[in-house]
Amino acid sequence: MKPVLTLALAALTALIAAQAHADSPSDYLGPRELALGESSRASSIGASATTMNPAGLALTRELVGEAFYGYRSGASDSHLASIAACDSTVPVAGCLYYRYFRDTPAEGASDRRRAHEFGSTVARGFGGRIFVGVTSRYFDYSSRSGNPDDKGFGVDGGLLLRVMDAVSLGVVGHNLVSASSTQYRRSVGAGVTVRPFRAFSLSADGLWRIEGDDDEGSKSRYGGGAEYFISGANGQAGYPLRAGVMRDVTADVTYVSGGLGVVTELLGLDVGARKELDGDGLAILVSLRLFGPRFAPDQRRP
Repeated sequence: MKPVLTLALAALTALIAAQAHADSPSDYLGPRELALGESSRASSIGASATTMNPAGLALTRELVGEAFYGYRSGASDSHLASIAACDSTVPVAGCLYYRYFRDTPAEGASDRRRAHEFGSTVARGFGGRIFVGVTSRYFDYSSRSGNPDDKGFGVDGGLLLRVMDAVSLGVVGHNLVSASSTQYRRSVGAGVTVRPFRAFSLSADGLWRIEGDDDEGSKSRYGGGAEYFISGANGQAGYPLRAGVMRDVTADVTYVSGGLGVVTELLGLDVGARKELDGDGLAILVSLRLFGPRFAPDQRRP
């Protein structure tokens, strides 16, 4: 176990100490990644892979549909919604998704922002250790606050390495191919997930922007979290408990987060919340997953 912990500590230190220019590329986080402090780029599965790291889609073999709704309060009232259908039971895993975002500053509706996004994710694993993935999207963003409206395409590319059974590393480039947009900027994210034993995992991520105005200074966004999965007595259901913390240097804000859920053979229900320290910002998200056929990763494909 010592080599595992040593590797994890080194990766966590590298992520937190890194100096770069960045901010969050989008606000479409689901309740699981929100609760973990945005730290799942080395372990994102299902619809989470469309946002965090497309390579993670190939980690599991399942057919799943997911929908979530979120609300954020604070300086503005924001509503987020997403629906996705993912199939990783085939040799090349794939997802189709749609997202909607609306944001109205508390001081008045004249500054309302709105965005639609349509996209797809594909991923493939090699030898059970190396996973690669790509997300392609079309976005339509409009604003009444003086910011320019944007329409265009973006492409994310991700790589995930399972260094050993208990440790995985992930790196992703957001909007590597993208129309010029102030809302969908090029960014690079990296993360590590360590699973000391099957029911418990630790993770940490960093995110850095690689384009933007020079006068914005050095910015970064990083976080970490833990998940403990409680199995039911009959083995047919489980109850994940999650907690995390996230530091947004861009906004000079720190958040604490948490979440819980229930997962059965047929469905999963997750709730995640994030609270701004020393502020009024609060986000609450709820998602529902419906599962089709599910297989063990090493089980022979039908």
